[in-house]
Amino acid sequence: MTDVLRHRGPDDSGQFRNEWRTREPYEAQPGVALGFRRLSIIDLSGGHQPMANETDDVWVVFNGEIYNYPALRNRLEGAGHRFRTHSDTETLVHLYEDEQLDMFHHLNGMFAFAVWDGPRRRLVLARDRIGQKPLFYRAEAGRVLFASELKSLLQVPDVPREIDPGAVDEYLTYQYVPHPHCILQGIHKLPPGHFAVFQDGNV
Repeated sequence: MTDVLRHRGPDDSGQFRNEWRTREPYEAQPGVALGFRRLSIIDLSGGHQPMANETDDVWVVFNGEIYNYPALRNRLEGAGHRFRTHSDTETLVHLYEDEQLDMFHHLNGMFAFAVWDGPRRRLVLARDRIGQKPLFYRAEAGRVLFASELKSLLQVPDVPREIDPGAVDEYLTYQYVPHPHCILQGIHKLPPGHFAVFQDGNV
């Protein structure tokens, strides 16, 4: 999925995989696989992604730039968080730890990102208010796929490639397909200024 996004991030690539776990017999726990292609803007040497918190149980993949990250970083360091890099990505990791889903009230920037909260088995997808950075997703029984571009999702062999007739009507009317729809059935664009939470089989 990440190879087709090389043009978006030619400087670096990374992956994180957390396999399914079983706490009790026959009780499966959801896992996650995160991949990333990076265009280096801030902290060229230390901004490798996916990026984790101090205890490696909250992970982030982030596309964009947080303009007010220095002020957020100062506040978070004052609260006791230990930073290992100078990147704005790590600010998101620790801000999520402190604020959870209220973190979005504090962000000024252009972004699309995903947070994997291991202890809560929760995936959060988010997009900036203007929608400068894209984010596509497909929610199915037992899994969620997401990417910055539609063609990345189409690298997964069993993702249907059926045209959505309603989206075609919208395109012919408006010359684009409005959020949250996509030209393909079952795939959605996260609207600007929104976040989506996937947890315990619910959205």
